[in-house]
Amino acid sequence: MRNQSVKNNIDWISVFIYITLVVLGWLNIYSSSLLSTDGTYQKQLIFIGCTIPLILVVLFVDGKFYEKYASIIFGVSLLSLAGLFLFGKTIAGQRCWYAIGSFTLQPSEFAKAATSLALAKYLSDTQINLKDFNRQMQALAIVFLPVILILPQPDPGSALIYSIFIIVLYREGLPSWYVLTGFITILLFVLTLVLEPYVVILIAALVLAIIYFKGRVVDRNIILSGMILAAVSAFVLSVNYVFENVFKQHHRDRFNILLGKSVDMKGIGYNTNQSEIAIGSGGWIGKGFLEGTQTKGGFVPEQHTDYIFTTVGEEWGFVGSLIVISLFVGLFLRVIYLAERQKTKFSRVYGYCVAGILFTHFFVNIAMVVGIFPTIGVPLPFFSYGGSGLWGFTILLFIFLKMDANKVNEW
Repeated sequence: MRNQSVKNNIDWISVFIYITLVVLGWLNIYSSSLLSTDGTYQKQLIFIGCTIPLILVVLFVDGKFYEKYASIIFGVSLLSLAGLFLFGKTIAGQRCWYAIGSFTLQPSEFAKAATSLALAKYLSDTQINLKDFNRQMQALAIVFLPVILILPQPDPGSALIYSIFIIVLYREGLPSWYVLTGFITILLFVLTLVLEPYVVILIAALVLAIIYFKGRVVDRNIILSGMILAAVSAFVLSVNYVFENVFKQHHRDRFNILLGKSVDMKGIGYNTNQSEIAIGSGGWIGKGFLEGTQTKGGFVPEQHTDYIFTTVGEEWGFVGSLIVISLFVGLFLRVIYLAERQKTKFSRVYGYCVAGILFTHFFVNIAMVVGIFPTIGVPLPFFSYGGSGLWGFTILLFIFLKMDANKVNEW
């Protein structure tokens, strides 16, 4: 009866979009790796085949299991991330994988689902009020514990994805100044890289002065305004030091290229440049499946992983790219719609986390491929090559679809 209930109540629209994206992803991996000798597209086909029993297990497990054992799942996930420092395999300078023979597993891909479960579990407690500072710190700790373990690997791309949890927390009552502070910090950082620090400080002072004098007299607080300006000035003056001494050279190069401060089309900027050429050459309807000259020529490095969307752009053109983007947007909106109609706060918050993680991966990857975001190694969900990524996203999505199918049994 329970399995029949899942079959009848699972959201088949989401399942259809998922299957479509996975199939389209494999076709593009096939095209981009057809001339390679390492069996990339064959391996991805095996990874796809493994998702079938994985999905069945996720759907077979009782929906309450994920809520009841969310904390344990999160703890195991943190241990798997910490274990990389002792037992992890280093590939391309990153210690992100466990190696079992020729097979590798990246725990950070599964940590996103675990963190989503833990955060949903914490926020669903009836005693939790995110207006309370201690509760805010506890919720933020759940988000940033994995980040602390992921950043030193180093894997800034995976760590960046966790920023979306702040939006989820905001939706559940986190004060808006957290989001505003984050946005202003990023803006000040970028402006300081483009302009002289004293110019940025002058702009900040003018903005604060306008806010001060436009506000009601009773609300004016010159001491608070002065403290904010002092904090902004200290941050701005520290940006160049952090940029030059904390960021690694390849990170600095990518930011400089993005901001137009240096051009290196044969070095660090080669990937992005070739990606833009490939996508631009596709025109409206593309060159046709297996007919991409940039793809067949191997001009775009890592095309089957982080740069898989370049194959879509070159071979399927604007129309094909728009279809793929529409499928992703459709999935995001569908998950949000399902999240809004959940009967429990746990399921609703988890649904927001799923939509947020998938959207952030999608947005950063596409922005990276078209050259409006630095290259930081963020895969395109269900499309990019890799077993860990595909399985991690599959588990993330189907846990929520299980919760949604189980809502008929919720009170």
